[in-house]
Amino acid sequence: MKHYAFRIMYYAILAALLAACAAPTPAPTPLPFAQFILPTYDPNAATATPFQPAKETNTAISTYTASPQPSATFSPTNTPTATLTAPPATLTVATLPPASPAPTTPSSGATSSRTNYILFATFDFANKTIGADETIRYYNNTGTALSDLVLSVQPNIYTSAFTLNTIAQDGTALTSYTLSGQRLSVNLNQPLAPGSATTITLNFNLRIPKKGSGEVFGYDFNQINLVDWYPFVVPNRGGWILHDPMPWGEHLVYDASDVELNIKTDSGVTLAIGASPEANGEWTRYRMYGARTLAISASNEFLVSETTLGNISIRSYYFSGYQKGGDDMLIYASKAITTYSEQFAPYPHQALAIVQTDMDDGQEYDGLVFLATDFYSQYTGSARSNLTTIGVHEIAHQWWFSLVGSDHAMQPWLDETLATYSERIFYENNYPANISWWWQFRINYFKPSGYVDATIYDYGSFRAYTNAVYFQGALFMDDLRERMGYGNFSKFIKAYATRYANGHATSADFFALARETINVNYDDLIAEYFSGSY
Repeated sequence: MKHYAFRIMYYAILAALLAACAAPTPAPTPLPFAQFILPTYDPNAATATPFQPAKETNTAISTYTASPQPSATFSPTNTPTATLTAPPATLTVATLPPASPAPTTPSSGATSSRTNYILFATFDFANKTIGADETIRYYNNTGTALSDLVLSVQPNIYTSAFTLNTIAQDGTALTSYTLSGQRLSVNLNQPLAPGSATTITLNFNLRIPKKGSGEVFGYDFNQINLVDWYPFVVPNRGGWILHDPMPWGEHLVYDASDVELNIKTDSGVTLAIGASPEANGEWTRYRMYGARTLAISASNEFLVSETTLGNISIRSYYFSGYQKGGDDMLIYASKAITTYSEQFAPYPHQALAIVQTDMDDGQEYDGLVFLATDFYSQYTGSARSNLTTIGVHEIAHQWWFSLVGSDHAMQPWLDETLATYSERIFYENNYPANISWWWQFRINYFKPSGYVDATIYDYGSFRAYTNAVYFQGALFMDDLRERMGYGNFSKFIKAYATRYANGHATSADFFALARETINVNYDDLIAEYFSGSY
């Protein structure tokens, strides 16, 4: 789940207009940026949600000891370097089967040379500012010459939050560009031929805005979250892809890229990032390969519990009073990574950060997931909980968002449907006695309806959108699994994760591979759940 909740008047007006268009009987006006509110236990409710049923079977949870708050910086020991080295070998958990071989031809949207980003950022936590130098090595894999580039600059949506100081191409200043809202359009000094590369350098400053109660980006009293915080080149597939924001759902589309972040921050501040820290002179360096984006959460109050699974570091960042949930998420995360690595593909990163934050739901980024404080406060130690279900949902996005890319605005089911059904796969492999509970708690409770292949713009409320894309989608996936047979479905989902790894999949790709796996008639399922034909 991902919500780009920018609290600006345009979206409030848009949400109100969408609700008004629901005549003849006006529906309640959705709140701006309405988030996915999960059911909580109410013993007095007429139809109580089975939040903690009496009969349950759960594996015992281990106990972890919180680590001391580490400093986010290293003492200078050498001259900093600014080169991305070759990515490490594919990560696997020691007890898991080896990864399938990579396809011999690039997958849809995959490139022979990935764009890479190198950032040197000075992060003033106390004053809520960042100054950064950014180098983008962009490879033109579009097949046509490019005279311009389009970059996403999400912080620029906030008043006075983003300042672009300089921008250059291959060492020569760029003078013809426009920055309006989220879009930075740059006219190149010289056209970029197909198969060629160019280097864009930027210097920018951020004044981090205050975080809204249901939002992720920004600061609150003890935490700063930086998501989609640096300019990045959006995909080009017959044109630049930068969709309009929406109060619900996610509008950004990303190419896979390699990212190196070198960062300095205040003493005593802990950084949560989806990679492990390395010393690089006076900087702390984090490197990610094949990532869509690199997110940061920072606090001087984080408690940290951590474990390893094979060569994957799993770290849980939480606040005082929430240790039980913070520790237990290491167990659920370890189980999820093991299960999904077996069922889909090896985990695509070197680390996983699980971060508590004040928001209404959960949200995923490469190697990092955010979970709402309410999930921690509700948690009583059971796998039958919001903390577990949403936690493993967001972890599933490491495959259905980070590894396999798609258009999250126009075809959001390709990541949200698969992440929701991955919850079911998690429970059947780890807590099989809870499968019936999961169906009722997560799916049937909401009485889902609507077409699975809706866009984020097709519905007038977040509830209608999730009922279709998330919950109808889970029902569709279960029917598809029955139609294919469990063995063929397993073969299909592994092939899907492998073929489109670090690339871009579409609905047509999904069904073409399904027919390739086992050529049965899917037309009735498509007609029942989808508005289009595939």
